[in-house]
Amino acid sequence: MGEILKVGIAELKVAKAPTNLASAGLGSCVGICLFDPAAKIGGLAHIMLPDSTQARNSENKAKFANTAVGILVAEMLKLGALKNRIVAKIAGGAQMFSFPGATDFMRIGERNIEATKSTLAKEQIPLIAQDVGGNYGRSIELCTTTGKLYIRTIEHGEKVI
Repeated sequence: MGEILKVGIAELKVAKAPTNLASAGLGSCVGICLFDPAAKIGGLAHIMLPDSTQARNSENKAKFANTAVGILVAEMLKLGALKNRIVAKIAGGAQMFSFPGATDFMRIGERNIEATKSTLAKEQIPLIAQDVGGNYGRSIELCTTTGKLYIRTIEHGEKVI
């Protein structure tokens, strides 16, 4: 295994094997992992919000589901990926806190999941695995050699998708 590139909140990065991509602290945020298995190229976006068109400040395109996916794909293509081989795995989108009288707008995790799935469908990228929802945070690591997504949680252990 090579080095691990850390992807912070509202960031995205791409890498070729053997460099892995990791992101910690996915609560309501969603980790969008794209992978080209033939080229062994991966991309990871740690998105915070579903839609840049509803934000006052939408300059950081990595922050939003509807803009991050297209950028990830473009960056992966620059490294040699082919779009028709790219598949997706996602994790996160938890409802970390519940409030009495919470509105739909406050369901950020669920809205992030919906926007991510919608954007992947528009980009014609198959979503092949997911670990989303619940009320707990996750940390993830995408192995660019195998395409496996390692998910760690405090109360729910580890899993691989």
